[in-house]
Amino acid sequence: MDRLSLNQRTTERWSVAEAVDGCVRAGIGSIGLWREPVHDCGVAEAARLVADAGLRVSSLCRGGFITAFPGTARDAALDDNRRAIDEAAALGADCLVMVVGGLPDGSRDLGGARARVADGVGALVPHAEAAGVRLALEPMHPLYCADRGVLSTLDQALDMAAPFAPSSVGVVVDTFHVWWDPNVEAAIARAAGRIASFQVCDWITPFPADALLSRGMMGDGHIDFRYFRRLVEAAGYDGPIEVEIFNADLWAADPDEVVALMRKRYEEHVLG
Repeated sequence: MDRLSLNQRTTERWSVAEAVDGCVRAGIGSIGLWREPVHDCGVAEAARLVADAGLRVSSLCRGGFITAFPGTARDAALDDNRRAIDEAAALGADCLVMVVGGLPDGSRDLGGARARVADGVGALVPHAEAAGVRLALEPMHPLYCADRGVLSTLDQALDMAAPFAPSSVGVVVDTFHVWWDPNVEAAIARAAGRIASFQVCDWITPFPADALLSRGMMGDGHIDFRYFRRLVEAAGYDGPIEVEIFNADLWAADPDEVVALMRKRYEEHVLG
């Protein structure tokens, strides 16, 4: 249980202060923060809250969305990512999760979008290294390729990370996004030394109307979490295991009850 981390989106209604207090009440030692609620309370105050509570910040989400064509929009995106890096440093986050972005409006050039991601990561690495922040590239299920993440497999993320030191650019292993990949076992083994974050939530069917809110609590769907835990541990990862769930029904429920269920399902399906 000492590795369990609550990603703030799992209890979407909670502010940073409420999520920190909820972790303390539940005996959870790590929290994954999101920039929007951090901005609501202020970065310095968020850093104070987590430090006073003795919590580890397992991740800050999110950076990325760097597929825009060169010009004003791309420059603004890179500047925002530099601010995100500074925020991650102030919070002492283990990593800044990079959701790299989808195709720009009107574009069908997937290869070009991926090339711009690679260029953007290269542009951000010096700032991240100076701040002591690890960028964590998150491959996303192909369902989200057009609008959220043009990196669709762990191997693609590892290829993009390869030019940089593992301490500077790592990858996220999110079970929701990678469980389907027939090459995932070999890819996780290849990721040894680069796994910056391990996130868990379930793939549920039938799929809800809003694909963004399609994640389920562990045990409600089809993913073998113990299998993935063993794979990432064999690759040397021993950090926090972060539960990140986007689900309208869970968001509408009492957050303390959601956290209690999360602890129970984590013990049963991730550790069991």
